[in-house]
Amino acid sequence: MKKIIIFGASGNIGAYFTDYCNRHIDRSEYEVIAVGRRNTAYFEKNKIRYIQTDITKASDFEKLPKDVYAIVNLTSILPAYLKKYDPFSYVEVNINGSLRILEYARKNKADRILYTQTWSDQGGYWGKEEVLSPKLPRKLIYKGDHAFYAITKTMVVETMEHYKQEYGIKNFVFRLPNVYMYHPDKYYYVDCIKKPVAYRYMIDRAKIGEPIELWGDQNAFKDILYIKDLCQLMYKALFVKTDGGTYNAGTGVKTTLREQIEGIIEVFSPDNNRSEIILRPEKASFTSFVMDIENARIELGYEPEYSYIKYLKDYKEEEEKKRFDELWRG
Repeated sequence: MKKIIIFGASGNIGAYFTDYCNRHIDRSEYEVIAVGRRNTAYFEKNKIRYIQTDITKASDFEKLPKDVYAIVNLTSILPAYLKKYDPFSYVEVNINGSLRILEYARKNKADRILYTQTWSDQGGYWGKEEVLSPKLPRKLIYKGDHAFYAITKTMVVETMEHYKQEYGIKNFVFRLPNVYMYHPDKYYYVDCIKKPVAYRYMIDRAKIGEPIELWGDQNAFKDILYIKDLCQLMYKALFVKTDGGTYNAGTGVKTTLREQIEGIIEVFSPDNNRSEIILRPEKASFTSFVMDIENARIELGYEPEYSYIKYLKDYKEEEEKKRFDELWRG
């Protein structure tokens, strides 16, 4: 039985991806094993083997299987969850923890490893390049709350390349912008200050028919990536016959700010109490971008399944089902 080890399975992306693999995998040939720091019975209840592991402790890796086909590294300390800035936590988890995972892969002759990289490694192109190509050289921004985070993530990517060339471990790196998904927590941190997640705030206002302000340029656009398209993209990389590469996670579709808010109103506002859009062009806007996903299409066979409206409708279903709330709130 070929084993696929998913580190960070109890996290936001990890929960969805582990569930996706469990639903799609050929159980006669593969076994999905979830790995995370949480003490939880969630995975066992869903018939997924779970091994509680702290990647900052080398001894914890002794609990893990010795015969491994693929490893998925979804572990990370993110600025969005830091109430107090601590660069050492980035080093201990993002760098040292990931190095232990790579060593685990090497020692157990894993065929491949998948890793989620931040799109902040191309931050220097924001506002200058509307279409972000996976082939663009790295261009980090060395100031701000994402700077050291991006540095640590980039070091992992470079170390993966070393392990690929030195030990033959295929590597697949996925450059992620914001990933949209249902999660019970509606807040995040910017410079260690708690703030509401903007689209969650707008959804909540739409539900009760409250007006929604549209800040800045209504034609500014984003590539809206839904979690289940990311899961599909990464899942394909588990089995494709290639040595790997760097792939932008996205849809390749521009969704304007007006389209985003109109979609939220369409899906979430009551028919008899639609939210009104209030234009506030004097307010700050955001930088427009779309991800070039052509190499993911060609090399991995990836094709986004979720249009913007389809994503919102599925999000609404996930919010009603609350499938992972037990895991995240436990």
